[in-house]
Amino acid sequence: MIYPKIPLAQSIIELCLAKGITNIIISPGSRNAPLTIGFASNPAFNCYSIADERSAAFFGLGIAQQTKQAVALVCTSGSALLNYYPAFAEAFYSQIPLIVISADRPQSKIDIGDGQTIRQENVFANHSLYNANLKEEVSNENDIKINEAINTALTQKGPVHINAPFEEPLYETITDLSVSVNVVPVAIENTILAIDEVQKAAESWNKSSKKMILVGVNEPNAVNDTIIEAFAQDESVVVLTETTSNLHHATFISNIDTIITPFSDIEFEQLRPEILITFGGMVVSKRIKAFLRKYKPKEHWHIDPLRAYDTFGALTKHFTVTPNIFFEALFPLAQKGSSTYFKEWDKIKSLRKLKADLYLSKIPFSDFKVFEKVIPALPQHSQLQISNSSAIRYAQLIEIDPSIEVYCNRGTSGIDGSTSTAIGAAVANKKQTVFITGDIGFLYDTNALWNHYIPKNFKIILINNGGGGIFRILPGHAETPVFNTYFETSHCLTAEHLAKMYGFKYTIASDERSLNTALTELFAQNEQACILEVFTPTLINDQILLNFFKELN
Repeated sequence: MIYPKIPLAQSIIELCLAKGITNIIISPGSRNAPLTIGFASNPAFNCYSIADERSAAFFGLGIAQQTKQAVALVCTSGSALLNYYPAFAEAFYSQIPLIVISADRPQSKIDIGDGQTIRQENVFANHSLYNANLKEEVSNENDIKINEAINTALTQKGPVHINAPFEEPLYETITDLSVSVNVVPVAIENTILAIDEVQKAAESWNKSSKKMILVGVNEPNAVNDTIIEAFAQDESVVVLTETTSNLHHATFISNIDTIITPFSDIEFEQLRPEILITFGGMVVSKRIKAFLRKYKPKEHWHIDPLRAYDTFGALTKHFTVTPNIFFEALFPLAQKGSSTYFKEWDKIKSLRKLKADLYLSKIPFSDFKVFEKVIPALPQHSQLQISNSSAIRYAQLIEIDPSIEVYCNRGTSGIDGSTSTAIGAAVANKKQTVFITGDIGFLYDTNALWNHYIPKNFKIILINNGGGGIFRILPGHAETPVFNTYFETSHCLTAEHLAKMYGFKYTIASDERSLNTALTELFAQNEQACILEVFTPTLINDQILLNFFKELN
């Protein structure tokens, strides 16, 4: 076995191995050579070489998203480290374990004019769960910090930073370890509900005739079928989900904006929940957030083992357990009272569906029409990755097959690494992976395609409307040179030459007929990664979407 000669590098590598951190994303550099040599020379590690650090971090995030295991990112000193920050922040808010290991100059070389040096210690302080600022010499203190960083990432599900100073020479190797590391086991806490907590919750539950369960970003199969069925059988409960909730039942409302956008003030007041129960991550719908902030519930309970955000300014209780543990404790004490709450929502749902189907049958080829055709065409049991901005919002309006798993970077809702995340997820998950993205998000992250790991069955559906279409939908849009240049960022670029350069099969569609044909061919092709670029008109998409909500009444 080949090991780096530098003992500190050996310690980091051995502790990663001892704790099962085996997926390592390495970006090129010289200062991180001791780590690169050690990780890449050991067959126990799965090492990936990604040149662009921003893309590398999101690629690693995609792997961690799928494996539910921490992924290590390794970079050289200087500005390389800063390029991890977008994915680092996403991991923090999406509760995904990432371990950033940055090589650094010795402390004596910082701020004296030496090349490729910045102040690396605590650079992620605002979003890091733990910062391990190591000393150059091997020590038990260093081992404790490395242990604490890795353990924190694993138990608190988020990003941590290990900063390791190395002095030259950097490339020397040895054949035997020169260190013996101190491994601190991961402490696993068993979360339980106190009996009085459950009894108090059950009392409120049983008194309420209007209970709303709102589910944000949620892992597939995270909630037991018996619990899902219990929701559906209670007339006082309405369940609102999103595409990213990965929670399905025929009685649930999965297209929130379609239902609530046309509400009058009277309807908002009438359908205000007495108890709001939330679990999962961030909620996409701005309309449901506006509804619940203005028409606040009497009680808001959030269920999550780690964190609770007071999204609606009404949080009254944080239950620090999983949804399964909470509802399995609650339901034996819960009573099914007589209520018309579900029936009222369900009646509106049926009416909206009739209006929505009629409207969609009439609209011309546009972004909305593309989503109406693409979402139902997705292969069953596949995985869908969606970029932010317009794409995730359109996807919320179309029903999706329950067998399809859906993911989107909703922690910070940025467009910066959606493609890289989707590719990392496709590498880690052997399912057919389809990525739907807009043109600006795709162009922003084209370095995502710059690697040798993209599966042959990976599909990109790129919707190109010539700019940032979401800014036409948002309030304040006006057709002016300032808007077109600085907000919409109009362009005439396509993915054709990128596809050729990176070895993707490339096809296009520009109307409903060609889209139907292209989708059939896309999902029949599994021998080469594919990009289907769909060209839609720039100027009509916003009006088609806005008219949709107007015609739902």
